[in-house]
Amino acid sequence: MAVTGWLESLRAAEKTALLQDGRRKVHYLFPDGKEMAEEYDEKTSELLVRKWRVKSALGALGQWQIEVGEPALPGAGSLGPELITESNSNPIFMRKDTKMSFQWRIRNLPYPKDVYSVCVDQKERCVVVRTTNKKYYKKFSIPDLDRYQLPLDDSSLSFAHANRTLVISYQKPKEVLVAESNLQKELKKVKTAHSSDGECKTQ
Repeated sequence: MAVTGWLESLRAAEKTALLQDGRRKVHYLFPDGKEMAEEYDEKTSELLVRKWRVKSALGALGQWQIEVGEPALPGAGSLGPELITESNSNPIFMRKDTKMSFQWRIRNLPYPKDVYSVCVDQKERCVVVRTTNKKYYKKFSIPDLDRYQLPLDDSSLSFAHANRTLVISYQKPKEVLVAESNLQKELKKVKTAHSSDGECKTQ
């Protein structure tokens, strides 16, 4: 029922779509004023970006909060991405999903794989990452499972480590895969502008 409820919310939202630079950009405006913007690979329909924006109590628009995709690096200025990466040795957390899994990457973690522990905290409905040397600790939720009101399952969780990057994967439940497929069918019904027709609402 919860899965259906979230899909109905998406169907009820006012949607605009734009094809630009090989990406299908979709903007959602919900009845409560909340906004969501998504970007999909035009060919594979893979989700590349999802971000949210809400209005303040005074009605002012807040900053976009990134749920999926590259985080905005503070103070980046005009520096190229190579310079930013080299000058920033702090861990960088981001989510980048695949077709079958929710996936997170934590860059700049130099410790060997056997130092990491990744598990589900059922009580707080989140994933917990910690190291045995106590150099890193993080917990994060999986908003999709909260929206669909689905349980977290430790057996769906796995991780790998290479090139100073910890990659955490959570296999998408069957209900989510079905819902995402239904959403793609729904988005095909949305009239899509092309980049030459005007700028995307979310830019």
